[in-house]
Amino acid sequence: MNSEVNRIAEMAEAGERMIERLRKKAFLPEARKGLAVRYGIAEAAQLLGCSTNRIRMAETDGRLPPPPPTKNGRRPGYSIEDLLNMRQVLDASPARAPLDQPAIIAVQNFKGGVGKSTVTTHLAHYFGVLGYRVLVVDCDSQATTTTLFGFNPHFNITREQTLYPYLSIEPTQTDLLYAVQRTPWPNVDLIPSNLELFDVEYELAASGADGGSVLAARFRKLKSGLLDLAQQYDIVLLDPPPALGTISLAVMQAANALLIPLAATTPDFCSTVQFLSMMEQVTEQIRQAGIDVSYDFVRLICSKFDSNDPSHAMVQQIMEQSFGPALLPVPILESAEISHAALRMMTVYELERPIGTPRTHKRCRANLDQALGQVEQLVRRNWGVTSPASAAEVVNAT
Repeated sequence: MNSEVNRIAEMAEAGERMIERLRKKAFLPEARKGLAVRYGIAEAAQLLGCSTNRIRMAETDGRLPPPPPTKNGRRPGYSIEDLLNMRQVLDASPARAPLDQPAIIAVQNFKGGVGKSTVTTHLAHYFGVLGYRVLVVDCDSQATTTTLFGFNPHFNITREQTLYPYLSIEPTQTDLLYAVQRTPWPNVDLIPSNLELFDVEYELAASGADGGSVLAARFRKLKSGLLDLAQQYDIVLLDPPPALGTISLAVMQAANALLIPLAATTPDFCSTVQFLSMMEQVTEQIRQAGIDVSYDFVRLICSKFDSNDPSHAMVQQIMEQSFGPALLPVPILESAEISHAALRMMTVYELERPIGTPRTHKRCRANLDQALGQVEQLVRRNWGVTSPASAAEVVNAT
């Protein structure tokens, strides 16, 4: 075999070993990702939509346990698990009503490098902070989202833990419950991926050449499996492959909402226009095959915006003129805090303390809350709720 071809395998193996080293370094001492982020009482009250006095009263009368003091006597703050308990006790949960359908959102663009997995993971953790029950489904064999959740797809995930046993031509699973993995977030679960999931693409593509009946059946099966599993959650986020393949098509059909991230560059804009054109053609072909495709909302979000770059402002203006209200008005700003967190296989929402300056962290977090909050409002609007649980009135009235 050609020596340069052999070099590809060597580089892949060396890279996998490095990922494992980085993972172990990031998650010492247990080499397993944890969640150490804490919230002060003022921030907790803001998240719950109540006053700090309301929380203190509940701690005083025994309805809520106070956080155990640290060695220096200070309150260490509340964990995500504490906040979830507080939401239950104070009736401040944002969970959907039983008759509301879970939001199944595909985060998709065929253009690589737009931050698709970064948006998916930050969106999951944003919803997690606010108390929603979230399931993330990594449908991409590159498994970037799985990695950001602290799993090494090469060492920690087997093919049997991915979508493969459910979607393969000879399935060994009849529902998707087998694939659900717990994450450090008590209210955010994950169906992981790894490179072997790509085998489904080969199998389904081959079956599609025989009239497409098996392919159509798998499209319906993924949607059915996700709908069943979604009943346990408020939000399901799908991260499909960044290419037009059988898995991507199945995901597009299974979702009931579509979020399209794109960077503020001319190539990204042009590529996204091509993606939209291709989606229009593909969805029409799917409909002609008797498979329904419908979305509660379709929105684009600028996922990498540099406010100091004049070219980004120009492209944003072009996007606004082209897409109108389908483009969410608040972009995700490029930030070193996001990059530094990703190096640690984390999101900004998982950082116990700022990596850069406190000012940079605060600005980044505020922007993420505002940008991702736009998606939350779309979800809640579909549930017939305009603000998160009207928590202030509900909590302070009791």
